[in-house]
Amino acid sequence: MSLPASAPPQPGLNSMRRTALTRGVAFFVLWMVLMQSTKPADLAVGAFATLGATWLSLHLLAPTAGNLRLGSLFALLPHFIWESVLAGIDVARRAFDPRLPLRTGFVNCPLDFPPGLARNTFATITSLLPGAVSADATDDALIYHCLDTTQPVVEELWKEEELLARALIAGRSHD
Repeated sequence: MSLPASAPPQPGLNSMRRTALTRGVAFFVLWMVLMQSTKPADLAVGAFATLGATWLSLHLLAPTAGNLRLGSLFALLPHFIWESVLAGIDVARRAFDPRLPLRTGFVNCPLDFPPGLARNTFATITSLLPGAVSADATDDALIYHCLDTTQPVVEELWKEEELLARALIAGRSHD
């Protein structure tokens, strides 16, 4: 069952508190790493900065339905580093070898990720893929500019979507 794009699922009060607590702890740990001090005045300033940063982060990036599996996300890191290296090599090879044809154009890639954070994350990550960069979006798809539209760009993007979906809990329009 898919939800309308105009009404994304909202997190409950417990989820909001958990998100605020998680972000607050992360901001305070960051403060402690940067300050490396346990003086009462530094801790007080850190607590104040943490409250401000947490409040601001909840307003600028409101919690959404779904969650993130950090272990699965970190497991994707080697894959995305490798894809980024391949992308750089592919673009350089095409730029310096005039015999390699460029068949530039746009492809429409329908996705399960609804508009929002998950889709934006996907668009950002897939910009590291060889020869494709997210250029626009519709309600149900991302539009990619490609160096070679004869390549199976959409199929490769769907594989990447499945990899990222393993790191996300819910937050998809349908499973």
